[in-house]
Amino acid sequence: MIVGYARTSTLDQKAGLAAQEAELRALGCERVFIEQASSVKQRDILEEAIEFVRRDDVFVVTKLDRLARSVVHLWEIVERLKAKGVTIRIVGLGIDTATSNGALMLNVLGAVAQWEREMMLERQRIGIAAAKEAGSYKGRVPTARRQSAEIMRLKGEGQTVPQIMKALNVSRASVYRVIQEQTADV
Repeated sequence: MIVGYARTSTLDQKAGLAAQEAELRALGCERVFIEQASSVKQRDILEEAIEFVRRDDVFVVTKLDRLARSVVHLWEIVERLKAKGVTIRIVGLGIDTATSNGALMLNVLGAVAQWEREMMLERQRIGIAAAKEAGSYKGRVPTARRQSAEIMRLKGEGQTVPQIMKALNVSRASVYRVIQEQTADV
């Protein structure tokens, strides 16, 4: 069986997710697992997909960064799939671990991908340090605080914290922080 996995980091990337799904289905994937989650968070659908595949299945992703966040993570996934007798196909790179060349290329590209990410993070740190030194660094915009009024409205309507989290796509800590800040002002 050919099994596909599609992922985007945010809910705003619906078009990218739809494109991945369409490509995977066009490639003959009989089952496609779809997830909208950051690569650094727990990805339950990826876990479900890995559990689902069986010996001689092919696990397909459109791009390497949709699958793993680092070389270490990539190898954890590769080893788990290999232990189950499953091969991996990364369409955008023309890699298929069913071949020895594909396995070699996956090793090389995984290392390059991690290097590229580390270089990007280093450039980001340098840019942030320069902005702080210039006094122009403002940091990340707090997303939950922008929704303070909505959080308090839902709380006032009797919604539970988990319901508010789900409705607004914010973390438990953010909901409690907003509630604490808003009630401390009273």
